[in-house]
Amino acid sequence: MKILITDDHSVVRQGYASVLPTVISPCEILEASSGEQAAQLYTEHRPDLVIMDINLPGISGIEAATRILEADREARIMFFSMYDEALMVKQALDAGAMGYITKSGSSKTLLEAVTKISRGEIFIEYDLVMKLALNNQSVTEGLLRELTQREFEVFVMLARGQNNQVISDTLGLNIKTVSNYVTTIKSKLDASSTAELVHIAIDAGVVKLGS
Repeated sequence: MKILITDDHSVVRQGYASVLPTVISPCEILEASSGEQAAQLYTEHRPDLVIMDINLPGISGIEAATRILEADREARIMFFSMYDEALMVKQALDAGAMGYITKSGSSKTLLEAVTKISRGEIFIEYDLVMKLALNNQSVTEGLLRELTQREFEVFVMLARGQNNQVISDTLGLNIKTVSNYVTTIKSKLDASSTAELVHIAIDAGVVKLGS
């Protein structure tokens, strides 16, 4: 089995790379430190499974997953992230992921997820399933659910302090297109400034302080 692990922290990648071969044999591990590199390595090696973080330098894991799935609809992608908010899980699944676990989960959960997803099954960590089922219909989350996948991607990048030009370069979009997205996002979220978007993102748990 060939597995591509994508995380910008080498310690995290090495940790997963040391655990997986103990239960999956033979197992070849590929490593990527960014979403762009993950998309490139997927094209070159066509791994059986991609384990992807969401918060990456450059494009996010969700954008990377979208690009991989556009090239190969059969790609099997599992997210592992510090984010445990229902909204982030939903965005990941909407992008086409087959699984989602948190980095705080046990190695047993990781191995169960890898095993099931490799068989073509969906796997979401139990606590996250409960959050999705009991998702509080807050005003903030309700508004965010009105955003399209691409609008949500731009929203997260704005909330992280990236300007229109950086977003344009990262996502490969025309600067005018990005400006239109920003206008639409502010309208849908009833925000008059980027600062307000940041507050909305923090309140919803989409962006954590210091991330």
